[in-house]
Amino acid sequence: MTSSLYETDHNQWTQDTIQHIQNRNFDSIDWDSLIEELEIMGKNDKRAIISLLTRVLEHLLKLSYWESEKTRSGNHWAAEIVNFRAQIQGRLEDSPSLYSQLQTFYEKAYPVAIKSVSKLCPLPPDAHISLLQALDDNWFPNDISND
Repeated sequence: MTSSLYETDHNQWTQDTIQHIQNRNFDSIDWDSLIEELEIMGKNDKRAIISLLTRVLEHLLKLSYWESEKTRSGNHWAAEIVNFRAQIQGRLEDSPSLYSQLQTFYEKAYPVAIKSVSKLCPLPPDAHISLLQALDDNWFPNDISND
């Protein structure tokens, strides 16, 4: 069995596939690999948003509850939140259909964020950051802002 170009030189496979599509040379396209690649691309966008949302939630939880580190690290966490929110917004602008999945992404990200931050500081049983708060560019806990 010979390896396909997709498996041995992904970049060259990509360039060749683009060329075949541009030239309407559809018989030369490695359709199975193209379908696989498109499926991977879709999953990567979702994973990226879940990861970024997890980071936002972690940092918001730290700002809300990690009092002993807030003075030293609070501004850094706030800056990271601004960055992560912007990256989420950029992903959503590129793929607006993912807006409808934000609640599902939040439901995956939030327990991970809680578990992660609970290893750093005690969290109260009612610790909560909503999806709306997490994505609101102007919301920061405890009067921290992006001024």
